[in-house]
Amino acid sequence: MTDTLTPVLTAHWDQERSWTLAAYEQTGGYAALRKAVGMPAADVLAAVKNSAIRGRGGAGFPAGMKWSFMSPPDGGPRYLVVNADESEPGTCKDIPLMMANPHALIEGAAISQYAMGSDHAFIYLRGEVVHVYRRLLRAVEEATAAGYLGENVLGSGITLRVTPHAGAGAYICGEETALLDSLEGRRGQPRLKPPFPGAAGLYARPTSVNNVETIASVPGILLHGADWFKAMGTEKSTGFGIFSLSGHVANPGQFEAPLGITMRELIELAGGMRKGHQLKFWTPGGSSTPIFTDAHLDIPLDFDSVAAAGSMLGTRALQVFDETVSVVRAVARWTEFYAHESCGKCTPCREGTWWLRQIMERLEHGQGQPGDIEKLDDICDNILGRSFCALGDAATSPITSAIKHFRSEFEAGMHTPAAQLFPPEKSVLFEVKEAAKA
Repeated sequence: MTDTLTPVLTAHWDQERSWTLAAYEQTGGYAALRKAVGMPAADVLAAVKNSAIRGRGGAGFPAGMKWSFMSPPDGGPRYLVVNADESEPGTCKDIPLMMANPHALIEGAAISQYAMGSDHAFIYLRGEVVHVYRRLLRAVEEATAAGYLGENVLGSGITLRVTPHAGAGAYICGEETALLDSLEGRRGQPRLKPPFPGAAGLYARPTSVNNVETIASVPGILLHGADWFKAMGTEKSTGFGIFSLSGHVANPGQFEAPLGITMRELIELAGGMRKGHQLKFWTPGGSSTPIFTDAHLDIPLDFDSVAAAGSMLGTRALQVFDETVSVVRAVARWTEFYAHESCGKCTPCREGTWWLRQIMERLEHGQGQPGDIEKLDDICDNILGRSFCALGDAATSPITSAIKHFRSEFEAGMHTPAAQLFPPEKSVLFEVKEAAKA
């Protein structure tokens, strides 16, 4: 679709002390908030809806439409909750964004809550990343002191507040209703829906839960206009996004590009595969999405094209694996993660992921039993669409897609350990030097 990068959120990551208010203001920071508070809230909401920005957290639901689905104002509190619980293996876009440019998120949160008739936003952050939490706290402190947050924002009489909140570290809290339970001080487990958060979310009040990147994109939309945003990306997947390339590429990292760019183009931008090796398989949206192979390199990376090809764009966590990697071993690691992170609320996920883990461990060690592959497919079929939330579905995707594309490796697991077929030392990313002799 395109081979050009579109640095917007990442444009000033290399600026000296880019995370400070002074640095953000030097690059036009908070100009969009000044514009927003001088407009009717309905016009701000209309601008976001007209941009057709789709949620950057994986589901891809139009953000402006999501805001408009909130129950009408009734005089009580309304909340914006930013889902910054980036926890999936391979996903790395929200945390570097908050580290390098936290004020973009805070400005976006201020504008967004104003548009939806709220005066309080919460940023729910994964608790292990203490350094990011401290940076957010400092950024909120700076913005409040400068009059961008608090009462009478920029002399407008409007009250806007942002509260960073550190969770206890559970992957399940990436699910929006489990996040809300955790934010309220309860154990993070998915809620039964309906009611949906837009009607009864945080503290049983109308709430919109949005991804970090979605909210951080709002200032640019308001400042430059919906047409500017729609000029990038595709017709149904407008705008830009941060694509995280990790694994066996020459230069892994974050690449901000229009939606619709292809994996082939991104790998070229990353310097190609590591020298002397070839692509074997990759994930288009993180470990929870069905894997792709080299046959899918030219599929446009937008929501609809990836879905039509049998996977999900997800969080654009592009994990790249070359021919030295065992598919069985990689999928076994992901399966172990999902079994560990299951909250245990529903039987299909709680019991199913446990059994998936046992079978994958057998196959990885060359101890597979007759019927194991068929049993994997059967268990996945009993989990998919039957679990309380999407974690169960996520656990099945890498397994079923790996069997589809690399069944022979699973069959080899009946008699030969993966470590024998694919020695782990050949897939390491960094050269291991022997310790100097004493």
